[in-house]
Amino acid sequence: MKITKITVQKKNKSRFNVFIDRGNGEEFGFAIHEEVYIKSGIRKGMELTNEEMEEMKLEDQFQKGLSQAMNFLSYRMRSAEEIRAYLLKKEIEPSTIKAIIQRLEENGYVNDLEFAKMFIRSKITTTKKGPLALKQELKKKGVSDSLIEQAIETYSVEEQVEEATKLATKKAKQDKKLSENARKQKVAQFLQQKGFPWGVVEQAIENASLEKDEDEEREALDIQAIKAHRKYQKYEGWEYKQKMKQFLYRKGFPITLIEEWLDENAELIDR
Repeated sequence: MKITKITVQKKNKSRFNVFIDRGNGEEFGFAIHEEVYIKSGIRKGMELTNEEMEEMKLEDQFQKGLSQAMNFLSYRMRSAEEIRAYLLKKEIEPSTIKAIIQRLEENGYVNDLEFAKMFIRSKITTTKKGPLALKQELKKKGVSDSLIEQAIETYSVEEQVEEATKLATKKAKQDKKLSENARKQKVAQFLQQKGFPWGVVEQAIENASLEKDEDEEREALDIQAIKAHRKYQKYEGWEYKQKMKQFLYRKGFPITLIEEWLDENAELIDR
């Protein structure tokens, strides 16, 4: 086939339309990026084989995908897997995507270890999550286990305890009406949901000083006992007393304080 004409596209000055003649007159052959046009050295009147044309098309797809990937990276750092998934949606061939990612890695635009480190620092600041949660998020982004483990080392145990302690203190202030035991359990559950390992959770709870003095515990017990009374006031005598005990014990109050409250409010039982 012979190249009969090469023109610049009207809507995209960086792309060229190549027209060819296969022996039946001029027809549109293919379009290529200017970098492919310059690199290939094609010109009007040149003879072109099918293999050479297909090679230029592949090179054009590479340049197109590379440009899309660079635009995708312009907003923030990405993992290699994020770029792969993005280019697949753009209908770039898997083999071409592999070559694009390799080029980006060679030029320092993609580095999963640095991405993971940056991701961890960002999440610590914005979401206060623990290492277990961060590992899961990085895994979803396609970062390998070995790189995740290297990156998570930047989140020291001391820093984890510091962050978890801040969260524990803040959470405890929201649960003043709970018993000491219930409050500790709720804080522990909250920290585990945030992705902190149990050893860090225990240390954070200790550092946060969640213990209540007797007056605070009695005040919390009184609040919960009034709620329980509304629930069980239809019962009388022994049955009422047992249901109150069970409810308050499940709320984490010591049996001695429960017994004291019931004794002090005996009129509720003997009514």
